[in-house]
Amino acid sequence: MVNAGDMNGSGNLMDFLDEPFPDVGTYEDFHTIDWLREKSRDTDRHRKITSKSKESIWEFIKSLLDAWSGWVVMLLIGLLAGTLAGVIDLAVDWMTDLKEGVCLSAFWYSHEQCCWTSNETTFDDRDKCPQWQKWSELLVSQSEGASAYILNYFLYIMWALCFAFLAVSLVRVFAPYACGSGIPEIKTILSGFIIRGYLGKWTLLIKTVTLVLVVSSGLSLGKEGPLVHVACCCGNFFSSLFSKYSKNEGKRREVLSAAAAAGVSVAFGAPIGGVLFSLEEVSYYFPLKTLWRSFFAALVAAFTLRSINPFGNSRLVLFYVEYHTPWYMAELFPFILLGVFGGLWGTLFIRCNIAWCRRRKTTRLGKYPVLEVIVITAITAIIAYPNPYTRRSTSELISELFNDCGALESSQLCDYINDPNMTRPLDDIPDRPAGPGVYSAMWQLALALVFKIVITIFTFGMKIPSGLFIPSMAVGAMAGRMVGIGVEQLAYHHHDWIIFRNWCRPGADCVTPGLYAMVGAAACLGGVTRMTVSLVVIMFELTGGLEYIVPLMAAAVTSKWVADAFGKEGIYEAHIHLNGYPFLDVKDEFTHRTLATDVMRPRRGEAPLSVLTQDSMTVEDVETLIKETDYNGFPVVVSKDSERLIGFAQRRELILAIKNARQRQDGVVSNSIVYFTEDPPELPPNSPHPLKLRRILNLSPFTVTDHTPMETVVDIFRKLGLRQCLVTRSGRLLGIITKKDVLRHMAQMANQDPESIMFN
Repeated sequence: MVNAGDMNGSGNLMDFLDEPFPDVGTYEDFHTIDWLREKSRDTDRHRKITSKSKESIWEFIKSLLDAWSGWVVMLLIGLLAGTLAGVIDLAVDWMTDLKEGVCLSAFWYSHEQCCWTSNETTFDDRDKCPQWQKWSELLVSQSEGASAYILNYFLYIMWALCFAFLAVSLVRVFAPYACGSGIPEIKTILSGFIIRGYLGKWTLLIKTVTLVLVVSSGLSLGKEGPLVHVACCCGNFFSSLFSKYSKNEGKRREVLSAAAAAGVSVAFGAPIGGVLFSLEEVSYYFPLKTLWRSFFAALVAAFTLRSINPFGNSRLVLFYVEYHTPWYMAELFPFILLGVFGGLWGTLFIRCNIAWCRRRKTTRLGKYPVLEVIVITAITAIIAYPNPYTRRSTSELISELFNDCGALESSQLCDYINDPNMTRPLDDIPDRPAGPGVYSAMWQLALALVFKIVITIFTFGMKIPSGLFIPSMAVGAMAGRMVGIGVEQLAYHHHDWIIFRNWCRPGADCVTPGLYAMVGAAACLGGVTRMTVSLVVIMFELTGGLEYIVPLMAAAVTSKWVADAFGKEGIYEAHIHLNGYPFLDVKDEFTHRTLATDVMRPRRGEAPLSVLTQDSMTVEDVETLIKETDYNGFPVVVSKDSERLIGFAQRRELILAIKNARQRQDGVVSNSIVYFTEDPPELPPNSPHPLKLRRILNLSPFTVTDHTPMETVVDIFRKLGLRQCLVTRSGRLLGIITKKDVLRHMAQMANQDPESIMFN
């Protein structure tokens, strides 16, 4: 037998794992992190820093730097996200106008900037100035007539196709992960899933460039969702500069939650809405510390964007409105109707879009992403150009629909018949009968609404960056504006009706159609995403309409109720399920009366569980077990006969430990005994050196008994973020339940295909 003295002499060799080796504690791609383990590692790191800080001034300064590193990361994220958002806004303005013409005095000016600098612009013709020329004026010196229209039409389509082709090519070649809105994947990543490269530097660069191209191409998509992805890429980049975050996946996700808040902050100019969006919609683990840091990141990002001033109006918000009339109780009825419309549109959109995306995944259509983008862009441009409400950028359209009709408005929507005897101040114009412009605008809006509803279903989910916030708001704003004009005309022509008599006298300014557009936009966005609190806050920050919070709340709640009646999933959850990401939604309820023994593996008739023993397997045995199975880890038991549980060893760490031992430790060969105990086992003389792997053993794996209700197990997986859970009876190992087993079981109980949750 090898005596204890000999063993102690080689103690340093056998305990080489007491010094961490490269890649230990990291995770492979498409695997779930262990939240409990990450939390424990961070606590150990913090304890070490605190004890060292008492040793010297230098260690104390290092501990202060460590404490402040979180705030530094937030500052950097806010600055970069704000700068990128400002650059994207300016570039989109210029490239959108480039489809229609060019500024001769400075080609990098958008239409609006070009005419600002002109001295020859009158107020009535503020969109016309000699410096800005349409392509027909520049190429054939004609601004009116059929030939000029056809040339402008043709060049509009060509520019749109050029932008879209460039965008889809860049995504396909350099960063396939830069497509889509990014929010479903960010939700999955924040729940603990690893998707390497999804938040990488290439993805950040390509998403920023292609976002400008696709929004400028006129496709029915927005930049708001992708800006959350861009901000999270910034968060991931700055996390990698600080070991506190780069070496701990749990801490990194706290930074990404705050980055998502900064993304919404710059997308809408809504810092508080951004924090609430991160809390309500995307984050899985959101401690109070992350709330403060999200608030700070959103503040810095909003301040940076305001400094750049991309909208040129010295305001942070995208659609600033100023209504001069309060809303009345009787108007709650049309507001709730708009909420119902929003819920129905949300349900229709989710079902049709998921059906189309599933078809794209399962048929030959998915093999031609470039062709699909080109065809959809061509259809969009051909149909959009003749209608002035679809030709302009969606943000401009929403801005016009939200606006109140003042005396200086030149929009068709404000073509009312004025009373020549009116002597009222300019900001208090009474309700008037609609003129021919309003009626033609209503027809154009109705056609634009149908077109937007249909084309957005096919656009969202293509292999280009595509957000859903702005198209959804546009659908709601168009429907809302039409309802608003209808109510306004009803109140004008029938002011003696009982519902109008109390609050709408002749000659009074009763109904604000722009407010209905705002409420409709909130309702449709709520119907698609199922947001409530964050949605209302984003809407009033976006428009500055704080006193209209009750109509917005009524519409948001109604749209959620109506949409939930047809299905609980919002668009992001639906795409998570479509892609098979292992996401355990906190909002899902599990009410079935099953037990852990019904879900655990191995089941009856299956091969027994693959386990490691604490001191009787050789290196070759362990390597064979790893080679023949694809499990992510193995329970460690006293022996195969007793099956008393000792702990759990991760597959990746076993591979790394054995590889490092072979390189760094003399005497470790294939028939060396592997042991997980504190003291080495007694071995015959001349045996090869044993290999101690106790350091990589998790001595406190989470266990449940075989009679634990699955309702409790699901709750444990959600709240503790577990990867796996061992099932025991009286300390004896029976089986294992992984996160995927839980998801499969939930799918089965909901009469869905249990294999549909596997990531593909």
